[in-house]
Amino acid sequence: MADNSFDIVVIGAGPGGYVAAIKAAQLGYRTACVEEGNLGGVCLNIGCIPTKALLESAAMITHLGHAKEFGVTVGEIKTDMAQAVKRSRQVSERLVKGIGFLFKKNKVTHVAGRGRLAGKGQVEVTGKDGKTQTISGKHVIIATGSRPRDLPFLKIDHDRVWDSTDAMMSKEAPKTLAIIGAGAIGCEFADVYAAFGTQVTIIEMADRVLPLEDRDCSAVVEKSYRKRGMKVLTGVKLEKAEIGANGVTLTISDPKGGTQTVEAERVLSAIGRAPLVEDIGLEAAGIKMTDRGFIAVDRQMRTNVEGVYAIGDVAGPPLLAHKGSHEGVACIEAIHGDPHAGIDYANIPNCTYCHPEVASVGLTEEQALAQGMDIQVGVFPWTANGRALTAGDTDGFVKVIRDKRYSEVVGAHIVGPHATELIAEFVVGRHLETTVEEMDRAMHPHPTLSEAVAEAALAALGHALHI
Repeated sequence: MADNSFDIVVIGAGPGGYVAAIKAAQLGYRTACVEEGNLGGVCLNIGCIPTKALLESAAMITHLGHAKEFGVTVGEIKTDMAQAVKRSRQVSERLVKGIGFLFKKNKVTHVAGRGRLAGKGQVEVTGKDGKTQTISGKHVIIATGSRPRDLPFLKIDHDRVWDSTDAMMSKEAPKTLAIIGAGAIGCEFADVYAAFGTQVTIIEMADRVLPLEDRDCSAVVEKSYRKRGMKVLTGVKLEKAEIGANGVTLTISDPKGGTQTVEAERVLSAIGRAPLVEDIGLEAAGIKMTDRGFIAVDRQMRTNVEGVYAIGDVAGPPLLAHKGSHEGVACIEAIHGDPHAGIDYANIPNCTYCHPEVASVGLTEEQALAQGMDIQVGVFPWTANGRALTAGDTDGFVKVIRDKRYSEVVGAHIVGPHATELIAEFVVGRHLETTVEEMDRAMHPHPTLSEAVAEAALAALGHALHI
């Protein structure tokens, strides 16, 4: 093979792209991964990883505020946003370097530059110096990721109006911050900035925060946020934004026709993300798109053009790093000839790392009822869990939705301590087609948070032991 000829070329080195490249190399394919920025994509550089580092700083501030209850006396708590950001960057950089090491270990060729389709099996790569080269691959995988959306009348200017990257990199906490959108991104940054002393106002068009989550979980988060001094405006619409020298004035309407204004030093636009599909050669290649602007793919991540695949955010929602990684593996397995390669999209966990944490998998109670299922719901509160009580972290619950016919776990929802870790038990359980009886009969250690999983399963049968 020539130096610029490969079995597989991956465009993009985010959690979908770099995982696909490593998996391909491990299966013996000569693999190249094209990336113009740092390895790791949004997730490792300006997304999942650094935001979680900032959330850990926020959690530390909160814990110190309650230290006296635990018999520990501390002095005045002073926060340092710049140091928190510095630490988050260090964590990010360490993982990015780790991907470089994995590429070398698995003999993946990193081609630095911006890649675009340039004919059958051809990828044109433009480097930072403007020079181009063309590499070829029998299979080409598009994994270009996504970018923040903005509103027509509230354009992100990276000064008064932030995107998530701006919020992550700011070395000073503004006195006031308005957050447009109360999904995972909005709620996580609300948590961070409130901890660092910012007066946060959350503005959400839906009737609750985290509108894609179980309604009862949303209520716990909203109550906690209000208790911490945040202003939460739900069921409202942003009508107008005026950007001034010292801040932004937002005009908001409610369903009853009333209006109000919100003044903020900075505004964070957290209304979602859009796929990065511009200028990568899709139209010339004849690749079909969905009506929402994503690349259309089948179960094995194939586009309508032979030899071209798409994974991760560009291939459609949910826009989650772990979903992209699994699609990358499934795509390579399909290329390798595995007839069972694919993703169970009904069993993708959702995680929001605010405090209290929220995690879920499967259907919400409302969705199950809308589908006509005969269900039984079990809820176990953290106030009845010994480990949660010892940690002083008792907001929320574990909720299990059981299909009465087969006793199948059709949905699980957790709000509270370490929810994002505990949800994996339900993901594995659903993958193995377990019943709630089996989840209870599997012995859980005491005292642990995991006991609430077993108790919620029992509650879904109508006979919880500890409530």
